[in-house]
Amino acid sequence: MIENTISEIEAKIRSTESVSADHKRELLQLLGTLKTEVATLAQTHSEQADSIANFAKLSTLEATRSEPNSQLRELSNQGLLSSVDGIEQSHPKLVQIVNSISKTLSDLGI
Repeated sequence: MIENTISEIEAKIRSTESVSADHKRELLQLLGTLKTEVATLAQTHSEQADSIANFAKLSTLEATRSEPNSQLRELSNQGLLSSVDGIEQSHPKLVQIVNSISKTLSDLGI
């Protein structure tokens, strides 16, 4: 499920016209790393890994909407950041990737 979710995010990013080529490239690289890190987390904490992947999907959807809703963008971004609460010690790279994705999406106007 996680791989499918991240694949859907990648497809959404590739197909959107509201994101510059540089931001697309950056997000796709971050998603590649996220896929690896979330797969590792899923081996021991599958629900948390699913939550991270789903909030990443929701945040991407809100960041690439043709008619933005600032409240939904903020909520989805907060959900993404909250999805990694408590795993900083055990999965620091995953937290770093989620923070980078959140920042990149924020740079798009979130």
